[in-house]
Amino acid sequence: MRLPMIAAAAGFAALAASPASAEPIKFEYWYGLSGHLGEVVQQTCDRFNQSQSEFEIVCVGQDGYAQAVQNSIAAFRAGKHPTIVQAYDAGTADLMMSGEFYPVQKMMADYNITIDWDNYFPGISNYYASSKGELFSMPFNSSTAVMYYNIADLKKAGVETPPATWEEFGADLEKLKASGKACPFAYAPDSWIDLEQFSMAHNVPIATNNNGYDGLDSELVFNTTVHVQHMQNLKRWKDDGLLQIRTSQGGLNSRDSFAQGECSFYFGSIASHATVHSVAKPDLEWSVAMLPIYEGYERHNTVVGGASLWVLSKKTEEEYRGAAAYLSFLATPESERFWSSNTGYIPVTKTGFQNLKDSGFYDNPPYKGREIAIESLTYTEPGPLTRGIRLGGFIQVRKEWSGEIEAAFADKKSIQEALDAAVERGNAAITKFARLYKGKSLP
Repeated sequence: MRLPMIAAAAGFAALAASPASAEPIKFEYWYGLSGHLGEVVQQTCDRFNQSQSEFEIVCVGQDGYAQAVQNSIAAFRAGKHPTIVQAYDAGTADLMMSGEFYPVQKMMADYNITIDWDNYFPGISNYYASSKGELFSMPFNSSTAVMYYNIADLKKAGVETPPATWEEFGADLEKLKASGKACPFAYAPDSWIDLEQFSMAHNVPIATNNNGYDGLDSELVFNTTVHVQHMQNLKRWKDDGLLQIRTSQGGLNSRDSFAQGECSFYFGSIASHATVHSVAKPDLEWSVAMLPIYEGYERHNTVVGGASLWVLSKKTEEEYRGAAAYLSFLATPESERFWSSNTGYIPVTKTGFQNLKDSGFYDNPPYKGREIAIESLTYTEPGPLTRGIRLGGFIQVRKEWSGEIEAAFADKKSIQEALDAAVERGNAAITKFARLYKGKSLP
């Protein structure tokens, strides 16, 4: 299992070999992560630069995924775009249809770097691959959603195990409130968790055409599935005082409300695991579990979140050689361990995960529990409704969902009215995207 990674490292070493006196070839990488995670991205760049002398990667933070993509598009029009951009999951279809990229699988083959692409978890690689299975971008910071829970609070309320179903979850909220907990559940509306991860775990569609994979003429349908019942339950829990909206605008956000012990449950990315551990009260006893599902539904895999690395078109061969060397560097077991150790993100390869598991990485804090994300992503093989979302204009779809749900939680409309409106305006964004690429098909 280690041979492909050794070959990748050898390919990287061959690329990096150059006269010591030569000026390094510079190329830019724009990334969206900020704060501590952005600092770790910069450290990966520093490690690469220190490992060889032929190339110098210049890494520039863009303070957000959306800004990274938007700024790259604007720079592309001016001919000043980076060689590599970190683009988040929601922008995948937009980048694919633009055609302005160098498919990463092709690039690595062109530069004779061997990568075992089958070694990547299917639940991760499928999101960034063409219909023929060719990876267009390099999986990098990958995550999925999990349930964070306060062990001591649950025990005090008479709950011995975390809820596996939403029915159990609702009952546990009642028990927590009865035990004197003022905030059983810290909540912030999030389409990635409440809509996307929820729908994947329940194997229900978000849109027609198998969530957009089978055509640009797709339509949203999440206002007709069990998602409606779920959002209605969340609203009812809020009205009953079982759930509190916790956002940064109101003080502590949902993650920090959990980490400070104010609230007993919080749903978030596994990438938050390291942050929760670092900011949690010293005596906080907590863990994570897979998302609950409703009774009567068979659990399915959740979907990858985070971002991948796209190599943009119209760059020089020297810059592409540098990009290939950097991506090869990231594909080594050592780099995967560094990334997973210093962030809450999960390994993207089976070998990377097994190496961490065999070394006892997941046996003790601060890493214990992160393996739950892998279990969730691989719970079933990805199917037509659980392999991801391939909708053009999906960034706008997320915005419409968020705006409407916020209105519903503010009692300005019902959940059904909110989701109907989100679908209507979201479909307009999808239709606009389809018109832009009329006569073309998803690759």
